[in-house]
Amino acid sequence: MYFKQFYLGCLAHASYLIGSAGDAAVVDPQRDVDQYIQEAEAQGLKIKYIIETHVHADFVSGHRELAERTGAQIVFGKAAGATLPHVAASDGDEIKIGEVRLRVLETPGHTPESICLLVIDPRLSDKPQKVLTGDTLFIGDVGRPDLAGGVGYTPQAMAAMMYDSLHQKLLKLDDAVEVYPAHGAGSMCGRNLSSETSSTIGQQRRFNYALQPMSRDQFVAMMTTDLPEAPVYFPRDAEINRGGAQPLETLRRPEPLMASQLRELLDQTQTDSLPYIVLDVRSAADFGAGHVPGSLNIGLSGQFASWAGGLIPLQSPVVIVAESEEKVDEAVVRLARVGIEDVRGYLRGGISEWSKAGAELAFVPQITVGELNDLIKQRPDLQVIDVRRPPEYKNGHVPRAQHVPLGTFNPHLEELALDPARTTAVICAGGYRSSAATSLLQQLGYSDLLNVAGGTSAWINAGYEVEV
Repeated sequence: MYFKQFYLGCLAHASYLIGSAGDAAVVDPQRDVDQYIQEAEAQGLKIKYIIETHVHADFVSGHRELAERTGAQIVFGKAAGATLPHVAASDGDEIKIGEVRLRVLETPGHTPESICLLVIDPRLSDKPQKVLTGDTLFIGDVGRPDLAGGVGYTPQAMAAMMYDSLHQKLLKLDDAVEVYPAHGAGSMCGRNLSSETSSTIGQQRRFNYALQPMSRDQFVAMMTTDLPEAPVYFPRDAEINRGGAQPLETLRRPEPLMASQLRELLDQTQTDSLPYIVLDVRSAADFGAGHVPGSLNIGLSGQFASWAGGLIPLQSPVVIVAESEEKVDEAVVRLARVGIEDVRGYLRGGISEWSKAGAELAFVPQITVGELNDLIKQRPDLQVIDVRRPPEYKNGHVPRAQHVPLGTFNPHLEELALDPARTTAVICAGGYRSSAATSLLQQLGYSDLLNVAGGTSAWINAGYEVEV
């Protein structure tokens, strides 16, 4: 058996190629599918099946394009409601890949149609050797019960289904069975995902908090308490996946724009119901050193696609600012992975051409944690905003820091009595999310902003006081 995991750090997403005796299956493919075709050809395999463990909400799948290019059949769980041609799989069904068998387990809970795949190589044993768990069982966590795939079900009902799927199906497997999920740390599909990308049933039985002995009622209460808000793009991506996304090659390339053209475009759309979003994909340091006023900073170096999906308003046209045309092309593909396809243009020559044209620049000074520590002592009027997720903030934060999670920025910001004219330092774990937050604050009229480079990690490593 040939088995390979493809891990996409930008979305914390894992997909798989399984092959045997010339046949292959791809499980949970990402939007851009060339790598699966190239790998299958290199291994002398023909892709015959494309299997989705559920209707993914956090990214757009490439199953339609991959099927069109290979002739493979698409497989969903029978409750998926997919509208493109597919095979509807039920509990106990087996898909043969050469000599290998993939046995379907229906495991509703994260979504109603969720399935897991037992991987059985008869040459080794008639018992499963691996299980691909989709978003049912993660390393260190289990799938959230409240996302888009569960429309029509309460989170409590989905959590009860998850309990049964775990205890009646997955936890009945041998401890040695290897676990391969669809997501890792950073995904919003769970709350406590590990950075590890594989494990075993035995290890998860021992160390996964959600698999410890408890009643169904206790499990349901735990899984439906303090859930982070789901990003707004999740329902849209789930619907795209039910019908299948268009091939990437059909997307138009953005037009190069001179600085004067971009200024005219922004002036012209001030009163439009869907104004252009100027998306600056450079690093926090480069963004802070000078950027187009009103632009949104989401750096390509981090979890770019998931934050773009959460922070860019639905259906808004986008213009990209990057340091090179190669970075523009990279941004276009990564935006398409979460269903953002209306990229109209990019700033030709980048920010240097904007500056040469005499256009106004905005700035965000970058400060060290040492400088922040001095400011906290010297400036009682200093406002500090921590934009990490709730568990991160609760585990320890800079003194006086007020909590405004980046994922739900505007609603939480409105709850705080902050003064846009006062000096405001913004901090996250390392400086990436806080830079995005400073760009949002500038749009809201905050005029004296500081981005804390190194973030809370550097603050803690420096030995400064931490509030819990």
